[in-house]
Amino acid sequence: MLRTGWFPGLVGDIAALHARQYSASHGFGPVFEAKVARELGEFLTRPPRPGDFFRAVEREGRAWGSIALEDEGAGVAHLRWFILDASLRGKSLGRHMLEEAMAHARVMRWSRVYLWTLGGLPAAARLYAEFGFTEVQRLEASQWGVTTTELRLEWSPSEIPGKSRL
Repeated sequence: MLRTGWFPGLVGDIAALHARQYSASHGFGPVFEAKVARELGEFLTRPPRPGDFFRAVEREGRAWGSIALEDEGAGVAHLRWFILDASLRGKSLGRHMLEEAMAHARVMRWSRVYLWTLGGLPAAARLYAEFGFTEVQRLEASQWGVTTTELRLEWSPSEIPGKSRL
């Protein structure tokens, strides 16, 4: 079930999903997990901004995935904390979550939505491309204790591909 807002265990579950995923795929450690927990906790506890959007996949009282759009003002939003437990991938749930978030972006009439992702995640790259996100910046960074390729992707209403279901 998709839920909006906080429920008990949400921040810890989502931080743990990120930690397990990115430890396995990229070798990230506790600094990354702590940053996810801290920033998600801050997002969920601060007064909401007009365009903030958050959904979590709740099953059996636990969070199994999430997606958020953080309204940064001036027509810009940051897509964050988009993750699904491995057992839920490949079932179109992630696509549905991204469709819902981007429908919200269109309602808000944002001029740009951006996200940061990592190289080496081909399924995520395909999904973002299908929704009209394009790479605008690529850098080698080691902020998580290992060197990784970080990618900034952006979407604007004029970049919606014809085949997109948006």
